[in-house]
Amino acid sequence: MNYIVSIGKYFGMLRYVFSRPERFKVYHTRTFSEIETIGINSLAIVAILSVFMGAVISLQTASNMDSPLLPKYTIGYITRSSTILEFSPTIISLILAGKVGSNIASEVGTMRVTEQIDALEIMGVNSLSYLVLPKVIAAVFFFPFLIIISMGLSLVGGYLAVTTTNLASHEEFVYGIRAFFKMGDIVYALVKTVCFAFIITTVSSFFGYYTKGGALDVGKSSTQAVVWSSICILLANFVLTQLLLL
Repeated sequence: MNYIVSIGKYFGMLRYVFSRPERFKVYHTRTFSEIETIGINSLAIVAILSVFMGAVISLQTASNMDSPLLPKYTIGYITRSSTILEFSPTIISLILAGKVGSNIASEVGTMRVTEQIDALEIMGVNSLSYLVLPKVIAAVFFFPFLIIISMGLSLVGGYLAVTTTNLASHEEFVYGIRAFFKMGDIVYALVKTVCFAFIITTVSSFFGYYTKGGALDVGKSSTQAVVWSSICILLANFVLTQLLLL
């Protein structure tokens, strides 16, 4: 029963989030501020994870290619497919759910327990739209750039791993990356990314906004935000794969 009530409150929250902003200039400024906080500040962790995961994927692929009938370019092909279809859009989004989601939930939750949200409402400000909408816009527009960067760096990491260990030549790996390429795979990955960005920001804001209590409860809301964002991402990943690939 509690889950049904929470789902109803979540969709009720979205109705207020996407209501008409009072002052577009204020929202414009806040959106760019959120792009820096949510997106640009996440570049470092996305870059590091992408390079090393790309290297691991390519090395594991090469180590499992026991059959001499498999051409070496298969390493590049599998690395590219794994990166574009699953690793960059899904795994990176799960990492961002931990970093960005906990930050959003703790920020909004702190504003709730310190009565800053109550002050906004007393002044006649739509607090949900003011706090949440810029985060949603920033994530939806900037996360795809993060994922594209992740794809590129993963392939660079895989290339460096296999060429420096002589598991495949430059020509073989590059040919594998280019072989049987479909633009639809990129579209699929970016559609998933936009959906995941929406889930992370709205679910995390939901748990932060409805925090009750003190500082300890803000920590609990932050944990719940990460857990439920991750669960929703995995469910959405399954549904979107069924809809877009099959």
